[in-house]
Amino acid sequence: LIAVATYAIAMALFTIIMGNAFAAFPVITAGIGIPVLVMQHGANPAVMAAIGMFCGYCGTLMTPMAANFNMVPAALLELKDPYGVIKAQTPTALCLLAVNIFLLFYLAF
Repeated sequence: LIAVATYAIAMALFTIIMGNAFAAFPVITAGIGIPVLVMQHGANPAVMAAIGMFCGYCGTLMTPMAANFNMVPAALLELKDPYGVIKAQTPTALCLLAVNIFLLFYLAF
C-alpha cells in the first residue's frame, strides 16, 4: 500500500509541478511504477498505467499551470478570485486520488 500510495501521490504532485499529466507520467512511471510496482511487487502494468495516468489528472485539477482547464474558465466567468476554479476542484481531486490509490491497490495485484 505504501508503494502504491507513493506512486499515486507522486504522479499527482509531479503533475501539479509540471502542469500536465502527460509530462509527469513517463518520469514517475519509469522511476517508481515499473521498478517498484511491476518488477518488485508484480503489479499488472496495464492497470498500473491506466490508474496512474488518472492519478496525474487529479493533479491537473489542482494546478494553475494547466491554464486551459483552471485559469481560462476563471477569466471567462469573470470570477473575483482567479484561483476559484482550482479551489472548487481540489476537494474532488483529493477524494478521487484517494479512490485511485485503493483501486490501484486492489486491481493491479
